[in-house]
Amino acid sequence: MATLQEEIIEQMGVQPQIDAAEEIQKTITFMKEYLYKHSFLKTLVLGISGGQDSTLLGKLAQMAVEEMRAETKDEAYQFIAVRLPYAVQIDEEDAQEVIDWIQPDQVLTVNIQPAVDGLVQELEKDGFEVSDFNKGNIKARQRMVVQYAIAGDMNGVVLGTDHAAESITGFYTKYGDGASDIVPLYRLNKRQGIQLLKALDSPAYFYEKIPTADLRDDTPGLTDEDELGVSYQAIDDYLEGKEVSEAAKNRIETLYLNSRHKRHLPISIFDNFWKE
Repeated sequence: MATLQEEIIEQMGVQPQIDAAEEIQKTITFMKEYLYKHSFLKTLVLGISGGQDSTLLGKLAQMAVEEMRAETKDEAYQFIAVRLPYAVQIDEEDAQEVIDWIQPDQVLTVNIQPAVDGLVQELEKDGFEVSDFNKGNIKARQRMVVQYAIAGDMNGVVLGTDHAAESITGFYTKYGDGASDIVPLYRLNKRQGIQLLKALDSPAYFYEKIPTADLRDDTPGLTDEDELGVSYQAIDDYLEGKEVSEAAKNRIETLYLNSRHKRHLPISIFDNFWKE
């Protein structure tokens, strides 16, 4: 009988070792095949935060549409990078450096603060209190609203940056950054994403900076690892089938079990996993 770790690794599709060049082309090919299959789609849309995951996927998305244009002679194919700050992002300079490196066909910037604050004010005017954590989720969902609005008018497909190290822990907002049409990085853990960035000659700073979702007003810059309570190194080791400390194993598996609902479509009367 398979262990829970073995079941999780199979579900996430993580390989203990990868060939970075092969995975780069596999990711690009996946996006192109999706566009070919759905010929009415001409645009890839992705929010660029300045973090490792959107940096990697943004670069690969731009490469994918450039190959599409060359192969089809159709100049309508494009990649739109979307900046979605809440007011002024604390690492805005980093995000702009990422944009300069990716060289997307088009960049759109939408400040989500008026929409988020307006919604919070509407909720609170009758006495309902929106917690800082909940407001962070509202920010994430508003960012996805914007991306789908853009995709809706641009014959677009919304890309998601979800990868194995996030999926296993449920470290994303349900119907926020967890909502997208396709997730090209699914199967890679965090360190494997770094391998791909290195193979793409990314500036080292893009993958050396400390990961943070930065959704909380009361703790700006809170790191992913502090919020998760476990390191990405331990998560990556676990996903690669290696032994980790008992504390790390218990934390990872608890996060996995508690976040199963995020990896499932809306639950119907026929779904029984939540009763287990």
